[in-house]
Amino acid sequence: MNTWMDTREKVFAYIREHRMLQAHDRVVAGVSGGADSVCLLFLLLEWQKICPIDIAVVHVNHGIRAEAGEDARYVEKLCEERKIPYFLTRTDVRDRAGREKISEEEAGRRTRYEAFEQVAKDWGATKIAVAHNSNDRSETQLFHLFRGSGIRGLASILPVRDNIIRPILCLERWEIEDFLTLQGIFYCKDATNDEDDYTRNRIRHHILPYAEQNIARGCVTHMNQTAELLAETEDYLELQTAEAVNRCIRSIKAPGSALQPDVSSRAQEVYIAVEPFLTLHPVIRKRLLYEEVKRLSPGQKDITYQHIAELLTLFTQEGNRTICLPFGIRGRRQYEQVILTTQTSQITKKTDSGMQTAVAMPLWQQWDPDMVPRQMKTVECTLGTLQYSVCEVPHGSEKNQEVPINQYTKWFDYDKIKKCPMIRTRQTGDYLTIADGRGGMIRKSLKSYFVDQKIPREERDRLPILAEEDHVLWVMGYRISEYYKVTENTKRILKVQLIRKEFA
Repeated sequence: MNTWMDTREKVFAYIREHRMLQAHDRVVAGVSGGADSVCLLFLLLEWQKICPIDIAVVHVNHGIRAEAGEDARYVEKLCEERKIPYFLTRTDVRDRAGREKISEEEAGRRTRYEAFEQVAKDWGATKIAVAHNSNDRSETQLFHLFRGSGIRGLASILPVRDNIIRPILCLERWEIEDFLTLQGIFYCKDATNDEDDYTRNRIRHHILPYAEQNIARGCVTHMNQTAELLAETEDYLELQTAEAVNRCIRSIKAPGSALQPDVSSRAQEVYIAVEPFLTLHPVIRKRLLYEEVKRLSPGQKDITYQHIAELLTLFTQEGNRTICLPFGIRGRRQYEQVILTTQTSQITKKTDSGMQTAVAMPLWQQWDPDMVPRQMKTVECTLGTLQYSVCEVPHGSEKNQEVPINQYTKWFDYDKIKKCPMIRTRQTGDYLTIADGRGGMIRKSLKSYFVDQKIPREERDRLPILAEEDHVLWVMGYRISEYYKVTENTKRILKVQLIRKEFA
């Protein structure tokens, strides 16, 4: 067991090492009332004795636990006794999670940081102090490792990020609890931390204790040392990548937004010179491409290194080729440069107020299911140009052999469609029909399908679908409904082809 003075000096050395606090800083501290945040507050007060800083406290009531009001009153009392400015934010995290279609854990995190930033702005704070500890860092490191991560993810939680500081990141949970016990400081306990509902809690309760007991004593300490080394490596590689960008990136064009009839689009282009790019170390090549593609994408975390590996072939293989990535991003070799482009589009219309809103577009303005509209038609959507037509199946043909598997060309039984199909984005109540594995079919909500396929949330609201009312025929670029598939009894076929966008 350390003395409380040992813990104090350890944290002070960590603050100095990472230059977290300077004289006359104004610091907003997030204090929940739990052991970590209470320890943070008392150590900031100790630092205040040797270095003049101003401290304010923000407490966020998430509206989940019945005991939350008691926690708020405890933190308020701590602040009253020590004449610390106290700010309380009340919110409904469950409601936010439902509205934004995110986990309660993520909704709580966003809410807390928004509250910290708002108070910091209003109070004129220069720093925001949060109470992550070494165990939190190890849990996050494992979480990122299991899901797949590069150096940045494995560096886990950083001591300093912009105006956010983590003074007790150097302490393990047992050191925090010992410090509070030795000082006779009370703290609140959150029962939800004892549950296994969250992935991080399962890592905390099962994986790290097992590693500590059966693999390596002091594993949290060792993992934090590794995280520190990886963070330093990441900083160095960032500098090298920035230099590489100056050498290789010829220009970046951002024409801005342009509204065409029914289509709103935003395009960006990045020009990368091939010759200087190939002189870079392979690690820097990958990082440069990753950073540029990430910048162009709306869902940064969904760009993988497999995508980057595909782009790399444009630099080493001759010929004018195009590679398609998520979110409408394209890589194209053009002589001695590779051009990265993106263009996101939505079917839109103007409202009376001038705002743009997503709308549905019918395949046919005048729908008659008894007619066979043989003439090919086209329509623009988010992913490109949609071409479609209807044809009668020749008598005696073997239909099942006529329908190849193709991601961007689909065939549907036209006679099963009773209402005019619409091209639109998703709506509440949308569903697909899928095979049940026993020769039958069952309904599956479109939301569940997106979750199962790990389609990023950022992409779901933009992804065009073809639907008959709330029954989805085709999630473009993904799958079609079993119900509309061509069978041996099909007499008329609706053929729909998506021609992916190419950019000049």
